[in-house]
Amino acid sequence: MTTRANELTALVTGATAGLGAEFARQLAEAGHHLILVARDEERLKAKAEELERDFSISVEVLQADLTSDVGVSAVADRLRDASRPVDVLVNNAGIGLLKSFEDNDLEEERRHLRLHVQTPMELCHAVLEVMLARGKGRIINVASVAAFANRGSYSAAKAWQVTFSRWANTAYAKSGVQVTAVCPGFTHTEFHERMGMDKSVAPRFLWLKAERVVREGLEDNAKGKAVSIPTRRYKVVTFFARVLPAKLTAGPPRRPAKLTEFN
Repeated sequence: MTTRANELTALVTGATAGLGAEFARQLAEAGHHLILVARDEERLKAKAEELERDFSISVEVLQADLTSDVGVSAVADRLRDASRPVDVLVNNAGIGLLKSFEDNDLEEERRHLRLHVQTPMELCHAVLEVMLARGKGRIINVASVAAFANRGSYSAAKAWQVTFSRWANTAYAKSGVQVTAVCPGFTHTEFHERMGMDKSVAPRFLWLKAERVVREGLEDNAKGKAVSIPTRRYKVVTFFARVLPAKLTAGPPRRPAKLTEFN
């Protein structure tokens, strides 16, 4: 299918499952052509075929590991292609680490930081070259309500996304580029299963549907909001997370280290 001048293109990372797949579906439903980015090429192709069939749009697939320099460079090069401009960038790809910071392998922490901070920063930088030249564009960085709490390196990485998005939205809004950090709470996706989390740790009323998170996030981005916190319940949660003492939002206390006796 040939893209016409009046049609829009969106690039979504982590697009084969969870919030990424839902962002792709809703953008396709709104008439956007898509560029889907993920590591699994077979799942990418299957998702592309599904969206093209269901919504009569064109879908480009870009297999890339966004924790590697090669993978990020491939996506950044596509975003810099002014002859095929990207109108909407959704930085969604993410991973979770179940164990405490000190118990995680350092290489896992490096990959985690790369994916949540360095990669979206590089992709934002790449796409802004074209968006600012065209005087329009939309960027969504999928953060988390954890950004407002104190929960290890995950909260720290998501807090970076929120702070960066707030600044970027202020800096570029007058140039026609709207930047939003979407901050979901617990959401029914594959994310928690992949990290091995027991979903019963959170009460049922805190779990959200991906459809609502994405819908509210897209609406808030279209309105020019720098931060989107889906649902009133999580707006309340983040309010208290901001005002409560840090020790109350840091999660369960760390178990003391076992002492070894030397004879």
